[in-house]
Amino acid sequence: MHDALPPLAEKVEKEPLAGGLKQRHLTMLGLGGVIGAGLFVGSGAGIAVAGPGIVLSYLIAGALAMLVMRMLGEMSAAMPASGAFSVHAERALGRWAGFSVGWLYWFLLVVVLAVEATGAARIAHGWAPAVPQWGWVLIFMVVFTVANLAAVKNFGEFEFWFAALKVTAIVLFLALTLLAVFGVLPAASTYSGQPVGLTNLTGHGGFLPHGWSGVVSGVLAVVFAFGGLEVVTIAAAESDDPARAVGRAVRSAVWRILFFYVGSMLVIVTVLPWSSMQPGKSPYVMVLDHIGVPGAGQIMNIVVFVALLSALNANLYGSSRMVFSLAERGEAPRGLLKVSGGGVPRRAVLASVAFGFVSVLLNLKWPDSVFLYLLNAVGAVLLFVWGLIAVSQLRLRPRIEREAPERLILRMWAFPYLTWLALAAMGAVIVLMLTDATARPQLLWSAGATALVLVVAGARELRARRARA
Repeated sequence: MHDALPPLAEKVEKEPLAGGLKQRHLTMLGLGGVIGAGLFVGSGAGIAVAGPGIVLSYLIAGALAMLVMRMLGEMSAAMPASGAFSVHAERALGRWAGFSVGWLYWFLLVVVLAVEATGAARIAHGWAPAVPQWGWVLIFMVVFTVANLAAVKNFGEFEFWFAALKVTAIVLFLALTLLAVFGVLPAASTYSGQPVGLTNLTGHGGFLPHGWSGVVSGVLAVVFAFGGLEVVTIAAAESDDPARAVGRAVRSAVWRILFFYVGSMLVIVTVLPWSSMQPGKSPYVMVLDHIGVPGAGQIMNIVVFVALLSALNANLYGSSRMVFSLAERGEAPRGLLKVSGGGVPRRAVLASVAFGFVSVLLNLKWPDSVFLYLLNAVGAVLLFVWGLIAVSQLRLRPRIEREAPERLILRMWAFPYLTWLALAAMGAVIVLMLTDATARPQLLWSAGATALVLVVAGARELRARRARA
């Protein structure tokens, strides 16, 4: 029976995948999966609608992501599995839930993978125009396919150093901008020659130039930037001590990401007037230019390039493990269960990268039509995934407490009140997206994709019941 939770008194069954990921790999994977081009480039759109209030927007969105990850960390520590929240949803709500959330998340990762590959290729093409953009895409996809087909520790090392570079870049950025705020850097003062201080936070319309409606619009602009944290709970199944490793990784990654995101936004709107932000230009580049860092644009190009490749690597890994987990539970072709001698699900990797190649071709050929529809279809899927995580935790926590309380290595805060609060916040985001003309198409397309998967899941469930009868 797929809709029943296995006896919790029994030992958690070990995954057939090989271990090899260390604690440092998981921690950096959590950071690397979420710190991407959305932060370095896309954050300018949030600043434009919220002004300095973008700091509050990131705090609100980050708090929601933190609650979701705490719930997911609790369940993953108690029941580690390569399918993570898909497995938890199946155990809590039935096969339809595990099938739906698993396939939707896989679809989300392989479509976003195309965006990352194309973005990285565009930057590389600017550096080496002799190689066409499609050639760079091919190079990246081949390199990271090979990396994911090798032992999982190789993937972990790739992601560790990619994420380390991004984290180092943000730390250096924060250090330089703090020196700018206090006037230590000679080129970091205001245009009148005085230290910038806090004048940009209180001037130009005040801290909330567009009121609380601007903060709310900022939340819509930034909440999806926290997607990607979930991969760390998928990877935990391939660590030496999954239960403890996922707890530590969730604790450290969430707090650090919140610090990096909120800290970056705070220093950006402190150093520069929010009204000076230019659409499509990285606020990080603008700040570095203002404080006199030579070659700021190229420096950030390198950081964004690494961020895109890091996210591509993490998404290929996460998608392959999710579809492998679906195959384990009979929700995907059984042929995907083939595992190499090194414990790598190579067919699952190849299946994920194959669809990734299709997505890239659609992005290169029809970026404003076919691929745009695909991208809109997955744009708000993250909310569905987060919602099922919360509902699953509401169902599973009482049973874990009753049958195997020793597995609660990591506990959700103030259960069940904060879980319900997170669900209410997700509902509020959906309502806000419906009322926002730019976000509404994305929500409707994603709702359509979700409904289609739910119909397929329902039909499979009905067929299974008839077979049993």
